Amino acid sequence: MRIGLLTEGGYPYAAGEPGLWCERLVRGLGQHQFDLYAVGGSGIPRPLPPNARVARTADLGGSDSGPTARNLLERTAFGDRRAARRAYGRRERRRFVEALHRLAVGVCGEHTAGTGEAETGAELGIAFAEGLYALAELARERGGLPGALRSDDAVRTLESACRAPGARRGAAAAGLPDHLAFVEHLERTLRPLSLDWYAEDALGAADLCHAAAGGTTALPGLLAKRFFGTPLLVTEYGVQLRSHYLSAAGADRSAPLRTLLAALHGRLAAEVYGQAALLTPGNAHTRRWQEKCGADRARIRTVHPGMAADRFAEVGEDEESGDPATLVWVGRVEPAKDLIALLHAFAEIRALQPDARLRIVAVPVRDPGSGAYLAHIKGLAAQLFPDEAAGAHAVGENPVTFEELGGPEAPTLEDTYASGAVVVLSSVVEGFPTSLVEAMFCARATVSTDVGAVVEIIGGTGLVVPPRNPRALADACLALLREPERRHRLGAAARARALELFTVEQNLAAFRGIYLELLSHAPVRHRPGDGVPFAHPAEAHVPGSWAPKAAAGTGAPDA
Repeated sequence: MRIGLLTEGGYPYAAGEPGLWCERLVRGLGQHQFDLYAVGGSGIPRPLPPNARVARTADLGGSDSGPTARNLLERTAFGDRRAARRAYGRRERRRFVEALHRLAVGVCGEHTAGTGEAETGAELGIAFAEGLYALAELARERGGLPGALRSDDAVRTLESACRAPGARRGAAAAGLPDHLAFVEHLERTLRPLSLDWYAEDALGAADLCHAAAGGTTALPGLLAKRFFGTPLLVTEYGVQLRSHYLSAAGADRSAPLRTLLAALHGRLAAEVYGQAALLTPGNAHTRRWQEKCGADRARIRTVHPGMAADRFAEVGEDEESGDPATLVWVGRVEPAKDLIALLHAFAEIRALQPDARLRIVAVPVRDPGSGAYLAHIKGLAAQLFPDEAAGAHAVGENPVTFEELGGPEAPTLEDTYASGAVVVLSSVVEGFPTSLVEAMFCARATVSTDVGAVVEIIGGTGLVVPPRNPRALADACLALLREPERRHRLGAAARARALELFTVEQNLAAFRGIYLELLSHAPVRHRPGDGVPFAHPAEAHVPGSWAPKAAAGTGAPDA
């Protein structure tokens, strides 16, 4: 089977958890051929197995906060307008305006209250989809949309939709700077429409499109289904729409612009979920987001992400490892992790159990803003534990240590988890916290806040407390520090649960079956150059070249 894998973050170029998941999938399902379509990829790719190749790459970079409104206005009024008119004749420009108007109506329109609300919402979704596919058809025929989405035609079309009767209040309040910024963002979002991926030797040759994320990453899969009838499978371990809502990049945007962008990404998510043959969220938290966006429950199947458990086996099998008075926190240092609440909770723990210690182990990140938050947290720790931090009248070493993963104090994750008795998660926002699964592989008892997919991951093998509640966090940690038998019992149960639900093997087994299931329901397509029909049946894979030889011996005609 030939899989067109639409990768998030540019695999095989980028690292990180999405890249690791794609690599495990490609290497674990060696019986299938993977054509990698890297959205946002550039540079030197990592080595690939024989069953995978980089078919296409596209750099969709760009920053929303880059050009000013004045620069956008100048470029729209002069440069991009001339480019659009050079590329399109009068008929193409009319088609473009009509298609963009339909898409803009779907974005700007507001659901009406009353009995007709659901019907009106469906009509707006249809308008968005009609405009999207009309733009895709135009881009396919004309080799893309050169400058058209940033032209003055685009700005006027958006303004007309915002001012039309029935537009949502936030859209109607948008001004020219909002319109300019929105078309800039829309051009980046719809940039996959202008790629050269939609040909018989590209996505047209795939038996199945598998998108490793929703949103823009899945957009080429939508077009492959539209142009070739290729089934689309969408896997989400984090929700793109949720990420957009929580993005710090939009803090300086106006309210009307935020309204338009939220509507755009909401419509795109709904269209992706509606057209996908199957959705495979990584957890129930993601599944609820998909259902809220209109996904059909019958086409949703939760597939937990697979993680390598072997590296944690030695720690998990050693029940006596770890300092019984040490708490461990591992993750990216950012406000969403709420380390402020964790430090206040530890101050209460320290008052009742003076030998308690807290290790804060930071995962290295490239975000320049993380340094300021880390400095703030260290300053708070110095205030809460002044004697230990200053060394004056100290009873021992500082009870709170700040370390970096990969450094001399915390060389590996295994060593980090092995050093403590309890692993703590204090976040106020989470998707699928991998640190909890890693702690479970290490047979560590956990104390977590009730956010994201935490309850689904932990089950009954750890303690869960409300977020932003230092007292509850402190009480739960103290309970486990003071009861070693309970701590060991929960840790053993956590390890058993993780080995059952969150391993690479269970993830691969699930997708092995899903691929065959989706292909069995897809229409049979025989393309020129494929060789003998049914030479590679979906239900079996026989290595070697027996099929062409058999065809030659029987005189089977070529296609």
